[in-house]
Amino acid sequence: MTESRRVSIRKLPTGVPGLDPVLGDGLPEYSFNLIAGAPGTGKTTLAHQILFANATPDRPALYFTVLGEPPLKMLRYQQQMSFFDSSKLDSVIRFINLSQEVMEKDLSKVLERIVRELEQYAPGLVVVDSFRTVVRTAASIETGEMGLQHFLQRLALYLTSWQATTFLVGEYVESEIRDNPVFTVADGIIWLYQSLERNSIVRKLQVMKMRGQASLPGLHTFRITEDGLQVFPRMLKRREEREVALTKALVSTGVAGLDEMTGGGVPAGMRSSWPALPARGRPCWARSSSSRECGGANPASSPSSRSIPRST
Repeated sequence: MTESRRVSIRKLPTGVPGLDPVLGDGLPEYSFNLIAGAPGTGKTTLAHQILFANATPDRPALYFTVLGEPPLKMLRYQQQMSFFDSSKLDSVIRFINLSQEVMEKDLSKVLERIVRELEQYAPGLVVVDSFRTVVRTAASIETGEMGLQHFLQRLALYLTSWQATTFLVGEYVESEIRDNPVFTVADGIIWLYQSLERNSIVRKLQVMKMRGQASLPGLHTFRITEDGLQVFPRMLKRREEREVALTKALVSTGVAGLDEMTGGGVPAGMRSSWPALPARGRPCWARSSSSRECGGANPASSPSSRSIPRST
């Protein structure tokens, strides 16, 4: 596919310091995402932080609560966060409780209620918290109109057709990834962890899946303060960034043909070791490189040499 025919996917900022580069420069608009983790890891706070950062009159948000915390209790604690903007409540962010529909153990009614609210408010952002409750309800239904997978597919279809960026929030364990259809349907999966290390609670985040963009792999430490979540990305650079950094400053070896063999010279500021047997010209080559580039005044930029002892 040529560049002119590529579909450009807009990315939304999360409003979480340090999270955008981990995701790959933001969240793909209209994506279907899962925020997973154990209780108390910050899932609801993360969802609120993203909503308050992106909800506007042109992009309103719907927050569906199920059988977890009542909305009033949840908002009572979340309003302590600095990102919480009470002026957005009931104007650009609306909270809707699905407890009655879920308690009837009929996924079709849950879907009907969600679709009805979508048609009425036409949101650009949607959160279902806790979606795990919906999954448990589906598991307890012996004879229902829909299975969980059918429900998920229809829900994702409706939300995508309404051009909404969606977040399903739930308590999961990693052993469920293989058999749960939620993880297959999701475009992105953000997993939050917390563990006890030397009498301290350490929180970490992992982007397990993010379609269409290159996220930073591995676990990234984060903390929760009165400002919400703050992520500290691992010190990793993408391949193209490393290549640019290496080609910006190369020190010539001063030896004809060797620069071409090393890709233009030795990267400045890096220590290089060139093992060789005695009497192979290492000191002469090192002096040549040093005098050529910096008049012998910058030994830190010069490659070091090391002898390999002869075997006896």
